[in-house]
Amino acid sequence: MLEEQGANSFFGEPALDVKDFMRIAPDGRGVISILAADKLMEKPRLYSTFLLWMLTKLWQTLPEVGDQPKPKLVFFFDEAHLLFSEAPKALLERIEQVARLIRSKGVGVYFITQNPLDVPNTVSAQLGNRVQHALRAFTPQEQKAIRAAAETFRKNPGLDTEQVIKELKTGEALVSTLENKGEPSIVQRTLIRPPQGRIGPVSPEERRGVIEYSPVYGKYEEAVDRESAHEMLTKRADAAAAQTAEADSGWGSIFGGPAQAGGKRQPTSFGGQVAKEVQKSIARSAGTMIKNIIIKSIFGGRR
Repeated sequence: MLEEQGANSFFGEPALDVKDFMRIAPDGRGVISILAADKLMEKPRLYSTFLLWMLTKLWQTLPEVGDQPKPKLVFFFDEAHLLFSEAPKALLERIEQVARLIRSKGVGVYFITQNPLDVPNTVSAQLGNRVQHALRAFTPQEQKAIRAAAETFRKNPGLDTEQVIKELKTGEALVSTLENKGEPSIVQRTLIRPPQGRIGPVSPEERRGVIEYSPVYGKYEEAVDRESAHEMLTKRADAAAAQTAEADSGWGSIFGGPAQAGGKRQPTSFGGQVAKEVQKSIARSAGTMIKNIIIKSIFGGRR
């Protein structure tokens, strides 16, 4: 299934280097990296596999750092429902495990989706910070989702959380973060003011300009098609088969030359009568050995 969705080319070379995400600007500020996965998100099974691979790679690469004032790296996964919609149970369990453990490596993970129910409970239970924008309820299922989202916040006596979720305007959100000792803060109605932004996607020309300005430009543009392990093993097997065939054809040289049209073999020339006597001797010895093997096989002897 992964191969049908394009995993052969996606997991090819050069592989994604997670260190490229952890860069710092000359003035000490962090760098925002955007991995354009718009085509990848059309293949949920491959997308979730990629997520698991990337988080596991970070888990294996980064050292344990404990609770830091600020994380080394923060991931924001947009359209998170695509990660879990077709993921098998084993994959979901692995994502849950990695999401729980990777915090000790100084990595934060945010799942962005329109409905909180899109994220499995086993995964959302590991998330400490919440930013909830407006939800609208037109069906009983949506009403249930709003109630569930409101109940997961730590209550604020001054807010009717379930009602406020339906009244939030553009740029507003209900926010709850972890306090110094790890307990969640009470939910607050907050106005989000991004430093710079716009509504709508960038144009292809703008995207190309950003890509070419990137410090990692040129590293991933050209694919490398090295010999795979399958190709190496196939060549090795073919070489072994050729040697076996060559060895089998060598018996004909010992017991006689190439067969004539009538089915008889010509003696190989070793130098007159001496060659013929040598061939006869070898044939007699071989015949005796074969008879002994057959007799021992019949009466239970060792081959």
